[in-house]
Amino acid sequence: MPRPQPKSVPLPPQPAYLPEQRVAELASRLLRTLGVARALAESGRELDLRGIEDGVGQLCAQTLDLPTPEARCMVVRLREVLGQVDTLTEIFARTASASTAKPPARTRQVC
Repeated sequence: MPRPQPKSVPLPPQPAYLPEQRVAELASRLLRTLGVARALAESGRELDLRGIEDGVGQLCAQTLDLPTPEARCMVVRLREVLGQVDTLTEIFARTASASTAKPPARTRQVC
């Protein structure tokens, strides 16, 4: 006897995002990622930031693709991203100068 086929349930329609909404969402995700990176950097953790560079590049490229009025609205978000990147750069600079300023502690070997 053949098994009855389950009825397929249609998925709810996905919202159609406008290009400026997609760019704003990309900026928000990037800002959250930069916030996490900042917290990790401030705690002295080593980070791999290769993905952030790609994210910033995508954000800039997609902003340039927007019509001029919508792109102008993104200036504030782009400045926020730049500020976060600058802060992260300063943290790395301080960490690097602090690690090179202190000579490594010598330990005494016990025989």
